[in-house]
Amino acid sequence: RAAIGLSFIAMAAWTLIPDKLDEGDQKTPRYGAFLTTLVVFFLVEMGDKTQIATVALGARFDDVIAVTAGKTLGMMLANAPVVLLGNRLLAKINFDWVRRVAAALFLGLGLWTLWDALL
Repeated sequence: RAAIGLSFIAMAAWTLIPDKLDEGDQKTPRYGAFLTTLVVFFLVEMGDKTQIATVALGARFDDVIAVTAGKTLGMMLANAPVVLLGNRLLAKINFDWVRRVAAALFLGLGLWTLWDALL
């Protein structure tokens, strides 16, 4: 538990370091942003709990197409507001403030975990 507490404290310190975007090193995706995002999203989601649940429900109810359509519609309804409102929100967020709050949360969790581990 002490190692976990220390890792939270290290994460707090790391969170305070701003990301560096190398504008000159960015390459345009070979197949465009949409296809690249589609493939990366597919690879990340493979084996996710929602995928496993979809397979299990499709097998249980013997209607894979309806289950998959329902799952896809649910994911789209959950993600659409984030995609549509994300740009507006990005323009209003002060990332230095977000970084400080995240670091404070990590530090608090780390100290709490250390305190609990040592007592």
